[in-house]
Amino acid sequence: MAKPKITVVGSFAVGLTIRAPNIPVFGVTMFGRNFDLGPGGKGSNQAVATARLGADSALVAIIGQDKFADIATDLFRAEGVRTAHVEQTAESSTAVGFIILNERGENFIIMDYGATNRMDVASVDRAESCIQASDVIMAVLEVPLPAAMRTMELGRKHGKITILNPAPAAPIPDEIFPFVDYLTPNESELRILLGLRPDDPRPSRQLVEMLRKRGARNVVVTLGSRGVLIVTDTVDVEIPSAKVDVVDTTGAGDAFNSGFAMGLAEGRSVIDAARLGVACGALVCTKLGVIPGMATREAADEMYRTIPTPACKDPG
Repeated sequence: MAKPKITVVGSFAVGLTIRAPNIPVFGVTMFGRNFDLGPGGKGSNQAVATARLGADSALVAIIGQDKFADIATDLFRAEGVRTAHVEQTAESSTAVGFIILNERGENFIIMDYGATNRMDVASVDRAESCIQASDVIMAVLEVPLPAAMRTMELGRKHGKITILNPAPAAPIPDEIFPFVDYLTPNESELRILLGLRPDDPRPSRQLVEMLRKRGARNVVVTLGSRGVLIVTDTVDVEIPSAKVDVVDTTGAGDAFNSGFAMGLAEGRSVIDAARLGVACGALVCTKLGVIPGMATREAADEMYRTIPTPACKDPG
């Protein structure tokens, strides 16, 4: 049986992670521990995670020509991610992220996207043959918005399942929604998409309807430790999260999106695809560092079996 083909348009970044007692404030020097330097970036994370789940995974990205770029090429070779459309440039450095974890596993992240900022419509067009050959097309907003929009357009042009993970969130034009099969924000991203404060107190279910009125057909909101909310024309359910000992929540959204994409690529229902995503999201939280925590297929399937199938509510 052929592997499902998934193409991710996104970023590679090197993450520099340190654990501290609290999230720091400016002007204060703190002692940290457990420093780790390793590969990250939402696009890279999702490409690696889908490959580890058994997909024929390809990444479209731009990296620099520096030592951090070597980390990318070594990772993709080890994980079996196809890199025909990972370009290198001498004009910008490979993206980096500085990640601080507190004792509860919550994170604070500062990013410099570097070479990723050079991605444009032409970059995506050069990968059209790869998109055409795929089952599922994914994009994140670490790439400039025109590149993300072009990804969704080409996915729709070729009749593929399209997933837009709007992270990090920014207001996006309604014109993109007809090209997006599944929009997958977390709760703060959902609010930012609507031009609201990230902590707007209105229920996420109410805000999803506001987004759907703007043209978003199928909205899947990750709820952190509470699981995931799915709202489409025919489905309105919440899927609870798995109970795990949380070490590091970094990458939980990427892990969910990867499992969700894999489920859809395998022909599962949106509910069962989301259950696989929830399983992957839970597993990545049990280890320090994103790549070490990304699930193997065996572990994901085992966790998937523990996540209940919810009864659908009437969306009408």
